[in-house]
Amino acid sequence: MATKKVTITIPEDLLEEIRAEVDERGISAYFTEAVRQKRDRDLLAELFDWLQEEYGPVSESARAAAWAELAEIDAEHETRRASARESEDAA
Repeated sequence: MATKKVTITIPEDLLEEIRAEVDERGISAYFTEAVRQKRDRDLLAELFDWLQEEYGPVSESARAAAWAELAEIDAEHETRRASARESEDAA
């Protein structure tokens, strides 16, 4: 993938926090991932707005059902992570 070098300005304390987490080569990857996540959220917001214009607002019952399903998925992921940690500890 082609890349381009850019200059950004961020608060010094934030940069120090990031540097504590990643090495110098990892800073670009860190920012790339953060920008991708932000862009994905922006695109989802655009889709959400379009869907509401096209089909109307989401009902409270549909919203509650979606949150319940997400909670089930999160619980399943946590169960799998805990199982993986237990397997690592046993090894």
